[in-house]
Amino acid sequence: MSVRNLQRLFAPRSVALIGASNQPDSLGTTLLDNLLQGGFKGKLYAVNPKYERLGELDCYAGVPDLPEAPDLAVICTPPATVPQIVRQLGERGTRAAIVLSSGMARARDARGRSLRQAALDAAHPYLLRLLGPNSAGLLAPGLGLNASVAHAGALPGRIAFVSQSGSLMTGVLDWARTRGIGFSHFISLGDSSDVDLGDVLDYLASDGHTGAILLYVEQLRYARKFMSAARAAARSKPVLVLKAQRQIDAVRPVASESGALASEDDVFDAAIRRAGMLRVDTTEQLFAAVETLAYARPLHGERLAIVSNGAGPGVLARDALFLAGGKAAQLSPESHVLLDALLAPGWNAVGTVNLYGGSPPERYRAALEVVLKDAQVDAVLVVHSPTANVDSAEVAKAVASLAGSASRPLLSCWLGGASVQEARAIVSNARLPTYRTPEDGVAGFLQMVNYRHNQNLLMEVPPSMSGAMAPDRAGARALVQEAIRAGRLLLSDPETKAILRAYGLDLVETRSAPDVDTAVAAARAIGFPVAVKILTPDVMHKSDFGGVTLDLDSEEAVRAAAGRMRRRLQELFPQARFDGFSVQSMCRRAHAHELIVGAATDPVFGPVLVFGQGGVAVEVTDDHSVGLPPLNLVLARDLVERTRVARLLAGYRNRPAANLDAVNAVLVQVSRLISDIPEIVELDINPLLADSSGATVLDARMRLAMADRSGSTLDRLAIRPYPRELEQTIEWQGAPLLLRPIRPEDGPAHMAFFAALTPDDIRYRMFVRIRELQPSQLARFTQIDYDREMAFIATRKNADGVAETLAVGRVVADPDNTSAEFAVTVRSDLKGMGLGKIMMQRLIDYCRARGTREIVGEALPQNSRIVGMVKKLGFEVKIGEEGVREMRLPLH
Repeated sequence: MSVRNLQRLFAPRSVALIGASNQPDSLGTTLLDNLLQGGFKGKLYAVNPKYERLGELDCYAGVPDLPEAPDLAVICTPPATVPQIVRQLGERGTRAAIVLSSGMARARDARGRSLRQAALDAAHPYLLRLLGPNSAGLLAPGLGLNASVAHAGALPGRIAFVSQSGSLMTGVLDWARTRGIGFSHFISLGDSSDVDLGDVLDYLASDGHTGAILLYVEQLRYARKFMSAARAAARSKPVLVLKAQRQIDAVRPVASESGALASEDDVFDAAIRRAGMLRVDTTEQLFAAVETLAYARPLHGERLAIVSNGAGPGVLARDALFLAGGKAAQLSPESHVLLDALLAPGWNAVGTVNLYGGSPPERYRAALEVVLKDAQVDAVLVVHSPTANVDSAEVAKAVASLAGSASRPLLSCWLGGASVQEARAIVSNARLPTYRTPEDGVAGFLQMVNYRHNQNLLMEVPPSMSGAMAPDRAGARALVQEAIRAGRLLLSDPETKAILRAYGLDLVETRSAPDVDTAVAAARAIGFPVAVKILTPDVMHKSDFGGVTLDLDSEEAVRAAAGRMRRRLQELFPQARFDGFSVQSMCRRAHAHELIVGAATDPVFGPVLVFGQGGVAVEVTDDHSVGLPPLNLVLARDLVERTRVARLLAGYRNRPAANLDAVNAVLVQVSRLISDIPEIVELDINPLLADSSGATVLDARMRLAMADRSGSTLDRLAIRPYPRELEQTIEWQGAPLLLRPIRPEDGPAHMAFFAALTPDDIRYRMFVRIRELQPSQLARFTQIDYDREMAFIATRKNADGVAETLAVGRVVADPDNTSAEFAVTVRSDLKGMGLGKIMMQRLIDYCRARGTREIVGEALPQNSRIVGMVKKLGFEVKIGEEGVREMRLPLH
């Protein structure tokens, strides 16, 4: 990932059009016209050896003839000429180019390279960034830059639109202009041979002119890069995604039910949710969501109150809320009393606040004030239908007057056309979201709910898994390697359970038996009753042909059942391999739920986890959710709550609730297993029996594959898991001290650490005085992207055996890994004991190993202790603005 030289691409001071022309309908003519008519504030150059002048511009024969190196070059020449032009631009000093030429992936040069690769090779030595090829260009309306083939320009605004489709660009621009929607940038990625979604997200995340980012996505290639950039961007501004091709799944070869359930679209949904972004289904929803999220106040709950001047529109809104699974607010008794005094009898007849058609603007305002102050209301949607005796514009002014004082989101719907156009403009100018139908208003609210939920997953600090067994990673790896050496890539139930046992999962006693006699002996040793299942890697659903028999209570019954299974397999599947039998103790749990927990491998995002309703009908019930590892308890709980079976697990009638802590713990441990052992490509635990006493694995199977050793085994994961390899134990003050990366579960210890700091130490770290950490700050400090930043903590157990944080060293690198900013904080009562130097040296070693070029930091003038320490470690220290000490250590 890299934002290097992207400033030249998206905010150039000069632009050269290579291939400029005046031929009708040519690409060069369209681009030249757009550049000239856009009002670009910088210098424009035309390049084409056929002309001496084009319109008001001098035309230069080639790149070497230009009077200066342009910041940005726009190339629209034949594909074969592009690599040479890119090389000339690099030599001249240009550092960004847009390539509109198409067909470069298929065409070859004299060396056999694709022309796309040849252009990349030509750009690489000069760090010249390429947008495209096959790009439709970009627009930066704030600069007057229209370096695109769009037939119309864009209005200036604070929305960045990034599209993988060039043809969509022109349509969306036209659609947005008719609705007055403006943009900070409009970018067509083309083939993304160099600059891709991840790079653009990184740039736009820190762009002060961009308030929201919209993505149109067709496919992704680099999941880790995209997820890191998306998670960083979503923390700073709304990121919304319109993903095309929902039904693209072909029949994929899978050996597990989890692999069949985890569709590519499910996986993409899981990635968007994990990154804190919002996915929408249509272009109109995309822009409506921007207005909703940009205008509305933050949402702190999910209960919507509906206020309408007629029963019909209010009922339509309420129906839409129920159909979508939303929650209607129930007004408090105090609000009922106040509204009874304001409104006509029957105002609450349909569960909404019905103002009736003739309500004056003052009544709107008074009723909305009551509802907005109700503690049982999280948001309010006001629906207005035009009437003959009330001016809609005056009603809008009354509603808009509440924009500044409302403590909850206030949304509005104005039914009708020309008669409510002025009303819509009034509330929109007051920065209140407005919609054309009640259903649209409810959809906007539910987008806020989904966005809030996804953002909360970024911010919520998970509890620690107290009592969780430390996995036997070495033992599990040994079992996997033994199976691979023996050529057993599809593991049976007993083999899979041996690996799961190493990760602490509760299992039903199970034994393998190569033949009938051994199966009988195994049943005798386990104790009756038992279940017997045939082992064959070639038939997924064994119960379909009688390959599973339950409640066998004697040796004779086991012998008969095993023989019958063997014969049925030979009759129905003569080519299927026979690997023996699995014999297991019958698990009698009358109120247990059958669940599925599994893993599969997505071609883009790598390992994914599956949870849902299990049993033999798992594919028919189709009740499942998909998530990306690694999981913590918060993410595991979310995975469970997104299924229908979650409501059954909560208990009903005389059936007690299942032990959800045990279910969540299984998900976390399976996530660890999948993260730790790259050879596991598919896993089914089906069923996992869950009831009030816990969660037990009944049946399991696993598919292995040789791990790709071309790079780090962690590269296959879309999100880098906790880097256990960076843990280090040292001696300090006569006792062992653990230096390790911070984890989300360290939230409570981090709060205690912060509470132990003096006000001055907090100010030295934050540059401002803060009494306590807010939940969002705590999440930001403890839930880090290990690909982007690192925070080491020094920790040890106190006299009560509780782990406590003594010091924190943090470093955040830019996307290019050129410069990393550091901060070190030591608990106030432990200063002067060498901990600061230990943490600083750990950061230096980490950055040097990672290839970071320099470490930088800032300190207040009063913080002489940190300045003195870093000087001893070789830092250069300079005095900056307002006396701030600027510290820098070159590493390479």
